[in-house]
Amino acid sequence: MKELLIAMVTELVNDKDAVEVTVDEANEEGVTVYRLHVAPDDMGRVIGKQGRIARAIRTVMRAGAVRYNQKIAVEIE
Repeated sequence: MKELLIAMVTELVNDKDAVEVTVDEANEEGVTVYRLHVAPDDMGRVIGKQGRIARAIRTVMRAGAVRYNQKIAVEIE
């Protein structure tokens, strides 16, 4: 799942070396949090107009997690 997130985001940003993903352990509800860090200049590219790209990234990640019976959340920082 981490590789999927990195693959999607690196195609969107200019500074591909700044893309970093950290994974938190599942909380009491079983939700694993993926924290995405990008360069400040690329933040707008990852969020998109009115958050459309961020919403699409989260949707794809949740759909992928269903295949592995996981619950995930993506936070963009």
